[in-house]
Amino acid sequence: MRRIDELGVKIFADGADLESMQELSRLPFIKGFTTNTALMRKAGVGEYRDFARRAIDAAGDRDISFSALSDDIDEMERQAHEIAGWGEHVYVKIPVTNTRGESCEDLVRRLAHSGVKVNVTAMLSLAQVRVMANAVAGGAPATVSIFAGRVADTGRDPVPLMAAAVELLRVASNAELIWASPRELFNIFHADAIGCHIITVTHDLLAKLPLVGRDLEQYSLETVKMFHDEAVRAGYRL
Repeated sequence: MRRIDELGVKIFADGADLESMQELSRLPFIKGFTTNTALMRKAGVGEYRDFARRAIDAAGDRDISFSALSDDIDEMERQAHEIAGWGEHVYVKIPVTNTRGESCEDLVRRLAHSGVKVNVTAMLSLAQVRVMANAVAGGAPATVSIFAGRVADTGRDPVPLMAAAVELLRVASNAELIWASPRELFNIFHADAIGCHIITVTHDLLAKLPLVGRDLEQYSLETVKMFHDEAVRAGYRL
């Protein structure tokens, strides 16, 4: 098994806890950061701009993505230009559609060709990838995020879909594919095997990295000891 630092896929830490972000920024294999409003709310973030400023400081010279907040496409465009101005390594998350199902294709095209680095997000289908790959082609550096974990939640294998997405994105040499919402650590190796450019990994999954390559017999013994210790702590008797 290859070590994490030998993989071709870039690992982006996905979260909104600033202390964890600062710690993760010290790890050389963490190549960037992403966050979202759900993670921010869970982390107790109050003021968006203040959080973003501190997160950008934590990220240093690594890329980081922030979401436009509006559901109105014109206001989304205004917000995107503001967010893009926060720093040279900032990408703006634009959803594939708004909540009414209206495509953001034209907005993504305008932003990408006006110099805004976009992260087109919340995609689950190859049809969506095809549209957005053409929208960002020839523009500023961009990323295209497929929520592979949500695809898996529907009972579908995300690996063939993600492999096909890698091929679809070849029309946009300025764009990279993100494997978003992984459900297990092994998804990092899935993403690497198909040539996916980036995978976003939550802080709790990153905490499992020391397990990579662990001897399975030894890990089995540790598991046996864990269950035994839990029974002793609970005071169970037969």
